[in-house]
Amino acid sequence: MPAASPRRTRAVIDSPIGPLTLLAENGSLTGLYMEDREPSGPDGPPAADSDDDANALVLEQTACQLEEYFAGQRQAFDLPLALAGTAFQRRVWDALRDIPYGETTSYGRLADEIGRPTAARAVGMANGSNPVSIIVPCHRVVGSNGSLTGYGGGLDRKKRLLDLERQADRGPVAW
Repeated sequence: MPAASPRRTRAVIDSPIGPLTLLAENGSLTGLYMEDREPSGPDGPPAADSDDDANALVLEQTACQLEEYFAGQRQAFDLPLALAGTAFQRRVWDALRDIPYGETTSYGRLADEIGRPTAARAVGMANGSNPVSIIVPCHRVVGSNGSLTGYGGGLDRKKRLLDLERQADRGPVAW
């Protein structure tokens, strides 16, 4: 008997930086994409939404935690993640989660931290393949001179996310 196909659920939520598409599979968050950035093909969203309770719960938790984040009330996310990627990509994504809220690092420093000091470009590619932006904070990686560089959601959104984190300790955030 063939294995059952994974149950995937999709939700689109509003945010101060535009619509966010959330994907869940088997009770874990598998994707968070900004408008027009959702994957297509076999790794893309399902053709129809599922009513799976575990997926619905993780999507609800994600929406709630994102709302708290955008209000300046949450600095870290506590969600079940199932990130599909190579061992190197997952290593980079794990390192991204260690960048403190409100701080940035460079691609080169991140490469050093994962023990691959000559792999800054590969770190950049892995960063760009992050399937759950914001949750795994790829926006906290900047150029070696501190300049804003590449971001799948656009540099304007990257700047807004970094500004949010830098001003959150000064009270409610005005979008």
